[in-house]
Amino acid sequence: MHIGLVGLGKMGGNMRTRLRNDGHTVVGYDRDPDLADADSLAAMVAALPDDGPKVVWVMVPAGGPTAATIAELADLLGEGDLVVDGGNSKYTDDQEHADMLAEHGIGFVDCGVSGGVWGLENGYALMCGGSLDDVAKVQPVFDSLKPAEGGFVHAGTKVGAGHFSKMVHNGIEYAVMQSYAEGWELLEAVDLVDNVTDVFDSWRDGTVIRSWLLDLLVAALREDTHLDGLRGYADDSGEGRWTVQAAIDHAVPMHVIAASLFARFTSRQDDSPAMKAIAAMRNQFGGHAVHTSPPPGGDAASQD
Repeated sequence: MHIGLVGLGKMGGNMRTRLRNDGHTVVGYDRDPDLADADSLAAMVAALPDDGPKVVWVMVPAGGPTAATIAELADLLGEGDLVVDGGNSKYTDDQEHADMLAEHGIGFVDCGVSGGVWGLENGYALMCGGSLDDVAKVQPVFDSLKPAEGGFVHAGTKVGAGHFSKMVHNGIEYAVMQSYAEGWELLEAVDLVDNVTDVFDSWRDGTVIRSWLLDLLVAALREDTHLDGLRGYADDSGEGRWTVQAAIDHAVPMHVIAASLFARFTSRQDDSPAMKAIAAMRNQFGGHAVHTSPPPGGDAASQD
């Protein structure tokens, strides 16, 4: 089928290639002219055939850029056409986008996409939300982007179902990564285990904690055994925050995912204000030592 694709960065560019490799005709637009097939959104839409519904897949940053792109497409597309938001949009934005497009007779599907830079080779996990008719219009594209086996779900007929599912997926991802990271730190901290990387590598087969994330961690450790080349600073894309907020809104206990999100915040502090307060209280009630500068090798353990 013919499809327009907006946003040709690491994900979007690889998706274009995977679709073309499977026989689809893709007209891509990006603000970078070196990546684009068309020099504007209008030119991209005009290049799509008029003999059937025009489908445009949007892969741009969530928030303002996605909203602006969809608003422009609302004026360029027509009755029966379809917009797919494949970015990491917050699920609460989807109904607003769907309502705006519906005023022009344009359908809307939200689709959470997972697979990163490996998706070109391995395929992408796709979680979509929207009506059966709208999903059917883009099903051939879903079939080409997903892995050979599994990897696609129509999460719900209400828009937002796809992005909500992807949000929870990313929240779980936060927690799994935090668990591996804490285990690695403990193994590194003792003088009992000689081959920490090999221990992690041994877990990749036959254990209940084997996973692709574990594979990727081992690959990173093979390149830099003690991760000396990295700073212990972790960003968050926002979906972990949204997951925890949704848990609060629905009174769902989410201890581990919330803790993994807060651990990322801790990683951004050179000197934790909260830990200063804890040190002061320990000194007040127990006379425990306080440090005016970071001690070599870290603080010695003591009981409160």
